Amino acid sequence: MMMSLGLFVFKLSTLPYQNTSRQVNYGWGANARFGQRPVSQFLGLGEETIKITGQLLPEMTGGMRYLQALQSMADSGRAWPLIEGSGTIYGMFIIKNIANDNAEFNSSGQARSINFTLNLTRVDESQAAMFGDLLTQAEGLYNKAGSAISNFAGGV
Repeated sequence: MMMSLGLFVFKLSTLPYQNTSRQVNYGWGANARFGQRPVSQFLGLGEETIKITGQLLPEMTGGMRYLQALQSMADSGRAWPLIEGSGTIYGMFIIKNIANDNAEFNSSGQARSINFTLNLTRVDESQAAMFGDLLTQAEGLYNKAGSAISNFAGGV
């Protein structure tokens, strides 16, 4: 596993990426002073973004269906935990946008090369907030699974 975003796992057979870039901004205010340099004051954390780029070769790696899975996650409007394969927890991220460029088409019109870019933005305020949101999402999944099993059992 290279990384996971929610329940989506980035790996060689799904959506292998080649580059990631992370930017963390910090808020600083400056007040001018007469005859001296301005004094700065820390205002708090700013926006944190992660950009993931890669190239899919559907004949050897994942295909469009994995990008479509990420698009479905983005369509839900939810934040997802981003966890690196090494165990580093980055926090809760939303999918800001997904872009892909298709090239080298075969005779049926399917791309043999798909370059993709995924832009994520962190939305949690702390690790404690992230784990609270994860618990809420897990409970929701558990309840949906329980009702699906009940509906299935009732239909049989």
